[in-house]
Amino acid sequence: MDQAATSSESDSAFAPHKDGAEAHDDSNFATRVRSAVAWRWGAQVAAQIITWTSTFLVVRLLDPSDYGLFAMSQVVVTALAFLNGQSFATSIVQTDHLDDRRVGQVFGMLLLANGILACIQFAFAPYAAAYFEEPIVADMLRVQAAIFLTIPFIAMPSEWLARQLEFRKQGKVNMFSALVGAMTALVLAWLGWGVWALIYSGLSIFVTRAIGLMIAARLWIRPIFNPAGAWDLFTYGGTLTLCQLFWIIQSQADVVIAGRLMTTYDLGLYTQALFLALIVTGRFIPPINEVALAAYSELHRAKKPLGPYFLKTVRLVMMVSAPAYIGLALTSEPAILVLMGEKWTGLIPILSGLAIVMPAFALQLICSPVTNAMGRTKVYLFTAISGAIIFPCVFLWGVTAGPMGLVYAWWIAAPALCAVTLAVTLPRIGVSPIALIGAVIPIALACAAMAAAVTLAQRLLELESPLFALLSYAAIGASVYGATFWFGYRSIVRETWAMLRNKDTTSVAA
Repeated sequence: MDQAATSSESDSAFAPHKDGAEAHDDSNFATRVRSAVAWRWGAQVAAQIITWTSTFLVVRLLDPSDYGLFAMSQVVVTALAFLNGQSFATSIVQTDHLDDRRVGQVFGMLLLANGILACIQFAFAPYAAAYFEEPIVADMLRVQAAIFLTIPFIAMPSEWLARQLEFRKQGKVNMFSALVGAMTALVLAWLGWGVWALIYSGLSIFVTRAIGLMIAARLWIRPIFNPAGAWDLFTYGGTLTLCQLFWIIQSQADVVIAGRLMTTYDLGLYTQALFLALIVTGRFIPPINEVALAAYSELHRAKKPLGPYFLKTVRLVMMVSAPAYIGLALTSEPAILVLMGEKWTGLIPILSGLAIVMPAFALQLICSPVTNAMGRTKVYLFTAISGAIIFPCVFLWGVTAGPMGLVYAWWIAAPALCAVTLAVTLPRIGVSPIALIGAVIPIALACAAMAAAVTLAQRLLELESPLFALLSYAAIGASVYGATFWFGYRSIVRETWAMLRNKDTTSVAA
């Protein structure tokens, strides 16, 4: 780099973060990560409570067919989204060298990429409608093309704040945007707008987040369209973009395949069941992964081993996600009757079947941040390619049996991908399979005790009220789960509680 550029860097707002080893401070790192998790995850919980409240009211106003149409449009939006440049923005979290020019180059790439994507979606809309044989899909996609225009103003401030482990501002913006989206969906659904209530609700969330994050981060950076000097950022981001492409193939294969072979009603049942089943993995794990990537990256720049922190992450995530999913599988019937009403009873067996396998999916999802933070993005690429092969193949096999056939496909694909991911991740971070098993065995035993207690209660108690049944079974399950840990693994409870109370400065809830 020339002298002028070096001088610019020293005067830049990014200079304090140039050297990861110097920036890392053991004395307050755990506190910073704990605060980041609390704000990012806590804000996500609050935002999801807002969203769920709206969703469970909106589903009573809309029909399963509306959600089937929405799922068709989302396939196209999601398929193009892998090229939106978010992965390139993520490179500013991992790199140890930043200045105004390099950030401006990423911003310029984001503006260019998303402008092109908006045009592509607008032009491609009629062809997607013809594929699904639903003309309204074309109009939906044209409106949703505006989402891409907001992405640069969401990605840049989000990743800049993440690098600093500053998630408080992000959390406030996310909660406000969720409230705006929820109100938009409710009002439009009440007015009889049908599927358009879902379309404009999503768009309002993106617009609100873009405005709010730009104000919160105050990242007023000039876009630069010359990539010279930033190829390391583009290489890292490019690999993550490829991973995102394969993730899109994996995650959208079921709708693409089923969209031509199932009715919109059956597709709506399946997609809503999947939405509920992915509440933890799709809504709560991504925020944890965002903080984890930033935390692991700082630790790696400081030459710290990441294996012990990864095991802490596994234990904390599985302690929450595993009982939540097992409980959902056991109580899906009263849960659906209470939250969504009689007309949605068809998704009860679908939801129950999906929930059983989701703990394996959750474990697989939390692996990529640790290797990405080490700069080993090829590990993530390998697992993404594996998922893009495994999931479509089993969906093709299962779709002939209808929505439940897709559930059976999940039973095969999710554990298989989890096994592949662990096989390539654990050796690279110095964690043995025995250590991983030791971290999750207490959780598995507690879940087994919880499942036995709830199953016994369901057989012995005849509760006619779905609400009372849901509350009773949830209380029984939570009590048994907590008691199993308290009497069988009290040291884990004390360690977790001490970490949450900031008494153990060496613990990191990444």
